[in-house]
Amino acid sequence: MSSPNESKYIAPKPIPGGDSAPFWDGIQRHELVFQRCTDCGHWVHPPRPTCPSCRSFEKEWAASTGKGTVYASVTYRKAPHPGFEAPYSVILVEMEEGVHLVSNMIDMHSEDAHIGMSVEVVFDDITEDLTLPRFRKVE
Repeated sequence: MSSPNESKYIAPKPIPGGDSAPFWDGIQRHELVFQRCTDCGHWVHPPRPTCPSCRSFEKEWAASTGKGTVYASVTYRKAPHPGFEAPYSVILVEMEEGVHLVSNMIDMHSEDAHIGMSVEVVFDDITEDLTLPRFRKVE
């Protein structure tokens, strides 16, 4: 799915590296993956060296269902960065795996999202080398 703003994208781009590189590699492949502890099964995001539940260093990257619910939303009336055009809305999605992911909606204004709304991930190809996870309402 191509973004209509491809040539105008000037917002800060994520800088994959360290623990987050496999997450962004998955996004580029149109796969949503999160860390999962192989000792206790706890899902982890954002990525980190140890499991926050059992402190194990043993983790794997596992595929997400890509489904979740809107946990919170906020609309910025003043742009937080010159690359964003106000008003700018973001949502916090609680994924089925229990982790939270900050993003925004596609095909509707994020400010129209409501807490508890079912959503699913879509992959927005902003440029040839930048894909972002966005969400759409599940009917």
